[in-house]
Amino acid sequence: MSEILSGPDCTTMIEVRAGVDQVDRELIALLARRFAYMDAAARIKPARTAVRDEARKAQVIANACAAAQAAGVPERIVANLWEQLVEASIAYELAAFDRR
Repeated sequence: MSEILSGPDCTTMIEVRAGVDQVDRELIALLARRFAYMDAAARIKPARTAVRDEARKAQVIANACAAAQAAGVPERIVANLWEQLVEASIAYELAAFDRR
């Protein structure tokens, strides 16, 4: 397989697509790590009612938005993505809590 180029270095759509596919694989690996923390949280939290923490949710989204701004990534898009990610994580953690 040829070398994966960074976005600005791409000159063909084949290169762009290869880069996007690589980033997607990396994101999936990071999501697997994130969800492993949700498994740990479900194991550690003493009660199901402790799973949803609105203050923590707001903090996580604010942290992501600050990182997006620092990286020059559209903040509104990141806020929307993280809203979905955190809600999915809460649902996952609730299910993990129920399994224990």
